[in-house]
Amino acid sequence: MQSILLDKNPLFGVYDKGVYVFSLQIQYYAIVIVCGMVIAALLSALLMKRRNMDSGFIYLLFVVCIPSAIIGARLFSCLTDPHLGLKAFFDFPWAGLSITGGVIGGVLAGFIVCMCCKVNFLRAADCVVINILFAQAIGRWGNFFNQEVYGGLITDPAQQWFPWAVYIKDVGEWHHAFFFYEMTLNLIGWAILFTFTWFRKSKPNGISTCLYFVWYGTVRALMEPLRDPSFILDAGGVMWSELFAILLSGGGIIAILVLLIVNYVREDAFIGSRKGDPCGITKFLSYSKKAQPYFSKINMFGSNYPPRPEKSKKKKKGGMSETKGEESASDEGTERPRPAPLDGGKHGPEGKQ
Repeated sequence: MQSILLDKNPLFGVYDKGVYVFSLQIQYYAIVIVCGMVIAALLSALLMKRRNMDSGFIYLLFVVCIPSAIIGARLFSCLTDPHLGLKAFFDFPWAGLSITGGVIGGVLAGFIVCMCCKVNFLRAADCVVINILFAQAIGRWGNFFNQEVYGGLITDPAQQWFPWAVYIKDVGEWHHAFFFYEMTLNLIGWAILFTFTWFRKSKPNGISTCLYFVWYGTVRALMEPLRDPSFILDAGGVMWSELFAILLSGGGIIAILVLLIVNYVREDAFIGSRKGDPCGITKFLSYSKKAQPYFSKINMFGSNYPPRPEKSKKKKKGGMSETKGEESASDEGTERPRPAPLDGGKHGPEGKQ
């Protein structure tokens, strides 16, 4: 039911599940999901800068992976929800989104982008995938606004308090606030993985990405069976979200073991290297050949690079423009001396190996 603001202000207002601008209704569900995506992108850019990568790469991934994740989330939900089906794919106000499908769609799109740009996928994924946990945690509040994805009924009045329980207006009952439980676990997992990735620089790359799948798969595998039956995706009698959660967790563990074994074969060590460079992020990585690294306190290898060149400042005098720090050429065409290359040209885009 729309609020009184809708009658008093036809241009902008709020209603029970969101806000409206002119005739466009924007649900709180969409707002929190978009906020989670944007914050996750900013965190990923920061982590890329920390781990000796061109942080601008996240914007290319954002443009490609977000639509792919939405399509994957929509498709997975329609195919696994017994009440929907593929025909409901374009029924945007009603058909749901599956986070599991979104993860699959987004990661596959990211892999394709990295292959096309010749960027190490595992190294880029370590900077991005773990922040999906943060986006998922924020996005779970959409379930609160939509009054959905809750747990079993709570009849004991002593337990009918938020965030242990949530009151569902449509049925007039208190249920376990599973969206809040999962949000909390996702935030804890994100904090652990982000801290681990922020300080870790040894080979092999991909460990953080795999740990994300282990953590998220385990959380979903534990939470999924405890949901209210109306929110379990079980088309064909199969609990699809539960099945994929187990596969994500188990696949993550297997992938970690594979990475360690491969690294041992190549580097004679499960972690790091006994033959050469023990770090997996020594080389500056960018999707653009024009990108150049400069000194940065955030970058773990930032001390390897020269300071960022200062942009020349121009100011006007008597209608003539002058460049600060440079002398104007004389009327005879005297050539300005060229500055020497920074640091004697010792530092290239790949830094010290």
